[in-house]
Amino acid sequence: MPFDGARLIYGGFHGVHEVGTAAKPGYVDGAIIPVLTARKDDYSALLKRQAAIFTELGATRFIDAWGDNVPDGKQTDFKKAVNAKPDETVVFSFIEWPSKTVRGAAWPKIFQDPRMQEDNAPGDDTRRIFGGFLPLLDA
Repeated sequence: MPFDGARLIYGGFHGVHEVGTAAKPGYVDGAIIPVLTARKDDYSALLKRQAAIFTELGATRFIDAWGDNVPDGKQTDFKKAVNAKPDETVVFSFIEWPSKTVRGAAWPKIFQDPRMQEDNAPGDDTRRIFGGFLPLLDA
């Protein structure tokens, strides 16, 4: 195995929001975040508002998925990675972009957009894990 399988994190997620169609992305943003389980509907409504911003700025696909089969790992797992509490569910998100350049130009505008401001967010952004990725395989 070309990686440490003991630290492999896996799980199952149910799609709660998807905008756009699957295509060959040039760049992908991925994130996981703990969200209060009781506020799933609030989080879904927030995603719908935010998806409009991302697509306006060039994202080709915006997907968020609610953890529904996220097992506890021996060394690590999705819940440990974001320090999820018993009343929280891990959400897995990814955004597809046509290129890293488009993505790079969009993010400063996304952060400045007043529609991104949420006073009572159902997820804890201080424990969000995120990053940008070049696709290795799109099958």
